[in-house]
Amino acid sequence: MSTQDENPQGPEGGQPTQEELMAAYEEQMRNIRVEEVLVQSLASFIELGGRRAGLAGGPEQAGAPDLDQLGLAIEVIRALQPLAAPLLGPNASQVEQALSQLQVAYAQQAGRPAPGQAGGAGGGAGGGQQPPSGAGGSGLWVPGQ
Repeated sequence: MSTQDENPQGPEGGQPTQEELMAAYEEQMRNIRVEEVLVQSLASFIELGGRRAGLAGGPEQAGAPDLDQLGLAIEVIRALQPLAAPLLGPNASQVEQALSQLQVAYAQQAGRPAPGQAGGAGGGAGGGQQPPSGAGGSGLWVPGQ
């Protein structure tokens, strides 16, 4: 095997050709596992949610808060979290904490519970009433409830 075969660049050290890029992509797709994509996707949605909440760095990094995008990110994270939890092991609590932070940011900015938070639309105990504010009535989504 020559050194050029191991070099990701194209002939004579230039940019890779379209064929070489496609071959590298096909090799990556053969080797990547669904679990890896799931965890990477979850991390990306957490990052995007933080940016849409205005929580990421300074305003130049985060941009203006976008509640519609933040709400969607929260819903996606809630859907993926149970699938990713067994893969994350002890790190699963970090996802729960990040989700809680996003939901709190949503509630603070919108003046209403975030998607999936206690007290949101829908039935359940309490007849859809808002939880009391203050200690013991934060309205945060708690895993398993």
